[in-house]
Amino acid sequence: MKKIANYINGELLEPVSGQYLDNFNPAKGEVYSLIPDSDENDINLATKAAKAAFKSWSVTPKDERSKIMSKIAQLIEERLEEFALAESMDNGKPVWLATEVDIPRAAKNVAFFASAIKHYASESHSMEDTAINYTLRAPIGVCGCISPWNLPLYLFTWKIAPAIAAGNTVIAKPSEVTPMTAYLLSEVCIEAGLPKGVLNIVHGLGAKVGAAITAHTDIPVISFTGGTATGQAIAKVAAPMFKKLSLELGGKNPNLVFADADFDLAVETSVRASFSNQGQICLCGSRIFVERSIYDKFKMAFVEKVSNLKVGDPNQDENNMGAIVSKDHFEKVKSYIALAKEEGGTVLTGGVEVKLDGELSNGWYLRPTVIEGLDYKCRTNQEEIFGPVVTITPFDTEEEALMMANSTKYGLASTVFTSDLKRAHRIARDIHAGICWINTWLLRDLRTPFGGVKQSGVGREGGFEALDFFTEPKNVCIAY
Repeated sequence: MKKIANYINGELLEPVSGQYLDNFNPAKGEVYSLIPDSDENDINLATKAAKAAFKSWSVTPKDERSKIMSKIAQLIEERLEEFALAESMDNGKPVWLATEVDIPRAAKNVAFFASAIKHYASESHSMEDTAINYTLRAPIGVCGCISPWNLPLYLFTWKIAPAIAAGNTVIAKPSEVTPMTAYLLSEVCIEAGLPKGVLNIVHGLGAKVGAAITAHTDIPVISFTGGTATGQAIAKVAAPMFKKLSLELGGKNPNLVFADADFDLAVETSVRASFSNQGQICLCGSRIFVERSIYDKFKMAFVEKVSNLKVGDPNQDENNMGAIVSKDHFEKVKSYIALAKEEGGTVLTGGVEVKLDGELSNGWYLRPTVIEGLDYKCRTNQEEIFGPVVTITPFDTEEEALMMANSTKYGLASTVFTSDLKRAHRIARDIHAGICWINTWLLRDLRTPFGGVKQSGVGREGGFEALDFFTEPKNVCIAY
């Protein structure tokens, strides 16, 4: 059985402890590889390497950093099929989805920041005949990047790329649930000639590896994507140490459909926004609010399309959905379906396990689930489920739709379907979310910042804002 290695100081290493964890293929419900059960000893080794590498990498010309990063992006593209298969085996998502979306986006992340660093300008301000002020942007040092399991390579590179582009070195922890693409990235970095110690990838549990990164006195920057509870735990440790923090956390995203919307577009996009990657995307629209005059029509069309979604073998292109990422998460999602029924909800479609034959018989599969009849304040509508479960609720007025949409502690993303331009601008202004998609979903421009409000996070990622985060400004004033 394959043993994944840590990537420390440019080498693939066993964990100091010599201990390993099982890595499951969710499509089969069985172990298919082993990952390092690393701890603070491995983090200490990685930090030592990163500190040593920072001295030279921080002053490496931008063009040279860009050239190496562009090579990494190219190699990811060349190994697209291998990365996509690895992501599917770890995550349970269809291979076609990883091939068309996740892996290409990861390569684009690296390529974008490889280019962006060459066009990253400092500001200058003239005080007429008195002085000129300018801002220098310098890399900070060793950065801790902790990434989740739902989009393992995409979000992993989203953090690492701006950090190393800006001249920092990185200690990165992928999710222990989905480690294989990070391991393949280690191989790519070696092949691309990334200097030793610039990127160090340490596998293992959050309680050991993530906690060690967060508490390490030589890691002044933490970028984390994951659950809100874990983000709170990180903040409790990092804030008293005055570490720089970026936290991209949970979401319970609303999807508002008005009567004047392009009906077919709204239905089709809402299905995709609800159940892509088995609903395991922080940006999925898990609460659908529909104007009452078209509620029954929309509900029938939506449920029909959801009922026709195919759940099955991730290796078969005809399947829309694959397996839930892990047994624990599978049980969590099922528990919320049971809770919804207890809270008075009616399951319109789905809500049951899917049993496949042969080697897939022990996999963790669920039918996509649509539930109506729930109060907008109930737990099912307030807590993040992060699976193929959505609720659908009618509304009468724009004010009521906004009130229900804004009722949760989260504020990551939102989607609105309307043909009224004035309404679109009003909703975008008044909805409490870091992103508002109008008549579309998951259409991202890498130049724009990304992040949420309320308990969906602190700080922004993406674009030049990401480079801002991974640098320290120094203002200089020269008097004439």
